Amino acid sequence: MDISSLIGAIAGTGFVAITILLGSSLLLFWNLPSVMIVVGGTLSAAMIAYPLGDFLAVFKTSVKVFMFKIEKPESLIKVLVEISNKARKGGLLSIEGDIKNTSDPYLRQALQMTVDGVKTSDIAAVMQKRMELTARDHKIGYSVLKSMGSYAPAFGMVGTLVGLVQMLANLDDPSSIGPKMAVAMITTFYGAVMANLFFIPMADKLKLRSEEEIMNMTLLFEGVVSIREGEHPRLMEDKLNVYLSGKTQADGAKAGGE
Repeated sequence: MDISSLIGAIAGTGFVAITILLGSSLLLFWNLPSVMIVVGGTLSAAMIAYPLGDFLAVFKTSVKVFMFKIEKPESLIKVLVEISNKARKGGLLSIEGDIKNTSDPYLRQALQMTVDGVKTSDIAAVMQKRMELTARDHKIGYSVLKSMGSYAPAFGMVGTLVGLVQMLANLDDPSSIGPKMAVAMITTFYGAVMANLFFIPMADKLKLRSEEEIMNMTLLFEGVVSIREGEHPRLMEDKLNVYLSGKTQADGAKAGGE
């Protein structure tokens, strides 16, 4: 579970609620027609902009904002170095046991092709294609959320305009102007909160998740190609360490020195 995302969502919602409670009741900010026009309008616009399958998939993809687990690059490098050492000593067939123990389907497929004697160029083509498709799926997910982040404030403004029209149509009753103006402004409030507290931050987090996953896939790709080509494990490790952050590399060098 991503604690940062969870804390952010709870804290953001809490701060907004507390701010409201300091000056009024939460019920003052509840208006069903406003919710319908902002939420309904945002979802409808997203369905127009994207195919139904892509639109529905975003609800499943959004779970990754709060529930996401990915291997650290240093752990993947350690696994690849171990497999490389085994393949160098006992041949490619000696790593068949590692294929069964590998939980990552991307790495499992690549190692299986390596053991089966598939040419390096063909392995590279398959792995790169899978990376492209994964990146495409991720891009659709965060693009839908980003679009919803732009639609929500717009429909908030639409709701405000509807409320203003209704208010201006009843100017003969001055006592109703204040309440109707308040209701008209609530839709703008809904749109701004939905966009800036949920849709846009969630899109940014999913984009970051995508970059992390694609980086891991690229690392695995280069590692498997090195194993297939019979490169020395130390050389492979040095090449893959480029994917580690500066701090991680420093920690690794310190540990190695000790």
